Amino acid sequence: MTTTSPTAPVLRTDYQRSVAAYWDTHQNDSVNLLLGEVDGIYHHHYGVGPYDPAVLQGPEATRDQRIIEELHRLESAQAELVLDHLGPLTPADHVLDAGSGRGGTSFMAHARFGCRVDGVSISQYQVDFATAESARRGTADQVRFHFRNMLDTGLATGSRKAVWTNETTMYVDLAEAFAEFARLLEFGGRYVCVTGCSNDVTGGRSQAVSRIDSHYTCNIHPRSAYFAALAANGLVPIDVIDLTRQAIPYWELRARSSVATGIEESFLTAYREGSFHYLLIAADRA
Repeated sequence: MTTTSPTAPVLRTDYQRSVAAYWDTHQNDSVNLLLGEVDGIYHHHYGVGPYDPAVLQGPEATRDQRIIEELHRLESAQAELVLDHLGPLTPADHVLDAGSGRGGTSFMAHARFGCRVDGVSISQYQVDFATAESARRGTADQVRFHFRNMLDTGLATGSRKAVWTNETTMYVDLAEAFAEFARLLEFGGRYVCVTGCSNDVTGGRSQAVSRIDSHYTCNIHPRSAYFAALAANGLVPIDVIDLTRQAIPYWELRARSSVATGIEESFLTAYREGSFHYLLIAADRA
């Protein structure tokens, strides 16, 4: 997999340094680790689809573990949805997981397609964790992780058949990010994005969306900003799926679990009032 040196430091701004420092110092975050321990796939995103009400029944002593396992299943279902939209991939193809976290979706992509995966993260801890997981799985020559900025990956121009971001674009400037993804993709290559975005129609950012921003130290973009940045960089949407209603059950179940953090009600309020949308966007490089 051809790489070059990034043209700028990995951490460019005080904001990026603060985000990286958060993940580098919160190594024992209970939600992602507990859910990942179910099957060794560690996600850094949320879930979609209805949950099985049976998890709330049965012995009280094992109820929370059943909820944890079900939350993980919903998160993996969301990742599978991303993979469903990457298009036909082969073991010869190179792909990029931009904002790869602890590597969950990268390993799922390699397992499904046999493709070569590069993941980039601005958290050295996440890169080290995912790299160790790849070595443990015996995929170190096929699934690699780099301490790189998704805005300047150092990967070769036109070298990617597919690129995806899974709940990471709220931490970056969309114009810069989509310009880099367009540079990396071969002609006709596929970009897939799953993201939460504010609803332009409601006019401004709601209190619930602002609370989500504050909780995660992110900058949620309006829905229109995604399509403007895609168009400006030759990325043509082929599929746009509103997953908002499908996202609600995950948060309802998580609110009843031991890993609830208090932000669950903000997500539920924002989704139910329509001020926040959860979208999957698949776009081809033209």
